[in-house]
Formats: sequence, structure tokens, C-alpha cells
Amino acid sequence: MRSTHDLLGSVTYTARRVRRHIQWAREEGLGRLIEEDQLDPRVRISTAVSKARWRRSQGVAPGSAVPVYVVGLQRSGTNMLLRGFDVAPEVEVRGENDRTVFERFRLRSPDILVDTVRSSRHQIVLVKPLCDSQQVDRLLDLDGMRPGKAVWAWRDPYDRARSEVSKFGDSNLQALRAIAAGTDFGMWQGERLPDASREIVQSFDVDAMTAETAAVVFWAVRNLLYFDLGLAGRDDVFLSSYDALVRNPAGHMRRLCEFLAFPYRVELHEHIQPRDTFESRPLDVDPKAAALADDVSSRLAAAEAAHAKGWGQDT
Repeated sequence: MRSTHDLLGSVTYTARRVRRHIQWAREEGLGRLIEEDQLDPRVRISTAVSKARWRRSQGVAPGSAVPVYVVGLQRSGTNMLLRGFDVAPEVEVRGENDRTVFERFRLRSPDILVDTVRSSRHQIVLVKPLCDSQQVDRLLDLDGMRPGKAVWAWRDPYDRARSEVSKFGDSNLQALRAIAAGTDFGMWQGERLPDASREIVQSFDVDAMTAETAAVVFWAVRNLLYFDLGLAGRDDVFLSSYDALVRNPAGHMRRLCEFLAFPYRVELHEHIQPRDTFESRPLDVDPKAAALADDVSSRLAAAEAAHAKGWGQDT
């Protein structure tokens, strides 16, 4: 039985989420909120029916599903990927709002994750544990189910910072302040963060830092985990650029499907309008933060190009 403290915490958390969604609806429009969070009941019912029919006619045996983890940083196009694969009846999607696998955006436990994947009748179980991205190397090594794969999503640091601050305010700044002060115990933002990354954060004046600069610095230390965790060069990890995806949806999705050994189809990216992504509006950030982000961007771009070359394709 849940304690009074836990119940009060749950009520407070839910109220905060409701207020945030109301704010998003006012700022970006109700239609955008419904689309991004996939709240349209007509779409959800149609998708559920399609997947149920597939399970009845073509469902795989329990224990056959492959887990695929979509990780990286918030506001990097991960919802776009999940929305695309959710149209495929062969794929079971478990986003962060899924209460079976997640609680407050964190994975409940490895055992629950393994049980969920093992019991699935779908070919792929697509899980989006963004707040547990720092654990993805361990998730890939979990026993009790088929070997998994991971997709590390990343986006231009400045465009991502605009989106982050617009939707979440100074949340990245608050996280950096806790990391700099060493008070980040229990916070996912600081889990498994190497000493080198902590020193990067501490080298900035986080008390005088703007929300935009904080979003760029947080982007850098978070995406450095791709290298810190030894993910670069692994054949079970796909580095996915949001900017490459929206610039060439068909080409990028073909590469991703090849990586997943999943049949490509146009429906996977029909919701993506091809476009250039980089904003023309300048973003006022600390030059030191910009230099850091540019360096990490170059490393990610080089790693993605090397990965694409390994598959005999261009980014």
C-alpha cells in the first residue's frame, strides 16, 4: 500500500504535468500537443486495432521479440521516430508514458523490461528510455531475451536548445547547477557522468548562466555519453541525426530499417515533411559553450558518417 507521502508526491507530480501541458497548448497550439504526444483517440484506436489483428494472424512466439532502445536527449526527434514505427503493426511501442515499463519517465526495473519484451507477440519492442540513456550499454547486455539494438538520437545543439527552453524552461540549467554543486544524487542527469564531464560543467559560472547556454552545455555532456559509454563503432548502436532525418526522410529511414533488419515502407516517414532544420535566428550563448558544442557536433557527425560508410551509404 502506498504511503501518504508517496500519494502526495504523485498528486504534486501529476498537477505539475497538467500545468505544463496547459502551457504547451497555449504556446504551441492544442493541435501540436495532440500530434506530438499522440493523444488523438482515433489514431490510437486505429493503431491498437491494427496491431491486435497482426498479433492474431502473424504474431511471433513469446520470447522472439527484439528490444530496440531509442535513447539520447529530449527534443531530439525521438517522438518523430516512435510515431513512424508505431504505424507498423509488427512493432510494439513503449514510450515514456507507458505505465507498464515506466514510472515518471524512468524504467521501473530490468526485470519488468525483460518480462515485457519476452511476453510480446511483436517482432520488435521499441522502448524510449531517454532518462535512462546513460544505462543503454547495460540494457543491451540484459539476459533473458534476444540481443537488442539501440538508436542514439541527436540534433543540432542550437535548434535543440531553442526547443528545450521553449518547452521546459530552465530545467537544464537547474540540472547543471546541481551537478556543479555535487548535489545531483538520485538525478538521472548526473548518473554515470564521467569526472571529465563534471569538470566541464564546473568550469562554467552556472549561477550567471542563461537557460539557452545551459541547454547547449547540457546537450554537450549528455551526447558525450555516446563516446564515454563506448557506443561509437558498435554494430548494435545506430547514431541517428534528427537533421539528417528531416532533410532526407526516405534515405535516413532506409538506413535505419536496414540496421534493424526491418522492411522499409513509405508509411514510416509519411508524417515527416522534408526540410532544412537549422534556424536562421541567432542564439545568444556563451562562446565557450558554443565551442564545446561545435566540437561535440563534429565528433558526432564524423561518427555518423563512419557508420554510414560502413553500411555503404551516404548520410
